[in-house]
Formats: sequence, C-alpha cells, structure tokens
Amino acid sequence: MDNVSFQKKQILIVDDEPSILKLLQFILSKDYSIHAVESGYKAHLWLEEGNFPDIVILDLHMPHFDGTSFLKSIKISGYYREIPVIILSAADDLDKIVLNIPFKVEGYFPKPFNPDVLKNKILSVLTETANTYAK
Repeated sequence: MDNVSFQKKQILIVDDEPSILKLLQFILSKDYSIHAVESGYKAHLWLEEGNFPDIVILDLHMPHFDGTSFLKSIKISGYYREIPVIILSAADDLDKIVLNIPFKVEGYFPKPFNPDVLKNKILSVLTETANTYAK
C-alpha cells in the first residue's frame, strides 16, 4: 500500500480583529492549514516568502494596508491573481462595496457571520477550483 500523505488546503486569513482570527482558526483548523495575519501588509510579506494559499479570507477595513488594497495587489499580479478570495467584513453597505470592487471575489459575508455557511462556501470554492484545474 502506498504511503500517500494528505496535505490540508491552506487558508490565509487577513483580519485585524484578534477575536475573529481566533474564531476562524478554531472553526477551520480541523480541516485546513491556517495562516492568520492582522494586516494586508503582513499577508503580502507572507506571500513574498514563497507561500501560496488555496484561498484567502479577507477583511476590508484594516489599518496600514487595508483589504481592498491587498485584494487589488494580488488580483493585478500575474502570480497570485487566481487565488480565490472570500470577503468577511463589518463594513456598512457591504453589498454596494463589493459591487464596486473591480476584481472577482468568490463570496462575501457580513460580520457577524454564520460559521457553517462560511465553511460550506469555502468547501464549495475549493471544490470548484479543484475541478477547474482538473480539466
């Protein structure tokens, strides 16, 4: 029997709220490998170290290098543009904000959010991405 190792899909979580980072780590770490950072700047540094997540969970409003700037930087990149992104934000009028973002996002959820709905969306996006690359 082959000794095939199973590698968990990698999720990059970018949010400046420690409680949200801890909650997401708690609910997702059983099924995924999690890397959580407090700003778009730290997320970018992590990517520049050669890391490549399977999906990004992104808050929009953060200090220093906000989620919109981070999203723009990865979507205009030739290397990172295909990474799926789900926005998780407490922004007022989130629907309108997302409609005005000129880049594709795979989903968005207002805070507070339902963890089960978010988990289902992550699984759906990762399954769709795997099926796209399998063709």
